[in-house]
Amino acid sequence: CGPWVPVAGVVRSVKDTLSSQFVENCKGVVQRLTLQEHKMVWNRTTHLWNDYEKIIHQRTSTTPFDLVPAEDDAGVTVRVMKPLDAAELGLETVYEKFHPSVQSFTDVIGHYISGERPKGIQETEQMLKVGTALTGVGELVLDNATIKLQPPKQGMPYYLSSLDFESLLQKQESSVRFWKILTVVFGFATCAVLFFLLRKQYRHHREQQHLRQMQEEFRQAQERLTGTEGGEVLKNACVVCLSSTKSCVFLECGHVCSCHDCYQALPKPKKCPICRQGITRVVPLYNS
Repeated sequence: CGPWVPVAGVVRSVKDTLSSQFVENCKGVVQRLTLQEHKMVWNRTTHLWNDYEKIIHQRTSTTPFDLVPAEDDAGVTVRVMKPLDAAELGLETVYEKFHPSVQSFTDVIGHYISGERPKGIQETEQMLKVGTALTGVGELVLDNATIKLQPPKQGMPYYLSSLDFESLLQKQESSVRFWKILTVVFGFATCAVLFFLLRKQYRHHREQQHLRQMQEEFRQAQERLTGTEGGEVLKNACVVCLSSTKSCVFLECGHVCSCHDCYQALPKPKKCPICRQGITRVVPLYNS
């Protein structure tokens, strides 16, 4: 027998059976009783009431059972071990009832203050009934004269499903395809985010490099203006272009701040760049 073998058959109890607490003449080998709380919770971020479900009690009972051939003919009987360890256990819901909460006006006000509004309790009973067609996928071992189906030791999944083997296989393949697609989409999204961050970092680096280059050019320009004549060139430079020498005296304010070309470029009516007083005439300045 291999480590992962499919076995199909009908559920038959070995000894005693489990009886449903709510349905008459309903017998099974696995019984699960669940109490689930339903309530509304106030989300302070979205300012909406959201549904919230919480299992407040759950009890699962089992009794030993076999998988026997569906026909009445004699065949191989397989003992099912550790059914609760199965990744998929084909339980059928035999009873379900919702008990709504009874609330007074005071309770409603308290619920709005606390941010939690109970809706009720849902009671559910699930069973693996005797006579259910079941497909088990796991490890087959021979223990004395009994063939047992148990979880594989290699860590492979263990299934006890009401689906046939082909349907179960297609379901698992669809799940694998979904996770593959999700992985590819997540990979593309990660690459896109990484590309965006790298592009942003590259543009920031280029801007910083351009800023350093402009600062270096400005420093070199300052050195050219102040380095040769100990600050005299910068002192006598035109306040407009900072390259030519001051050569005009503006009257009536008397400021000496511009070269002749920059004076000619001043908009009309011409005003002194220093004090903004109107220029009535210009006297040339000659440096000896």
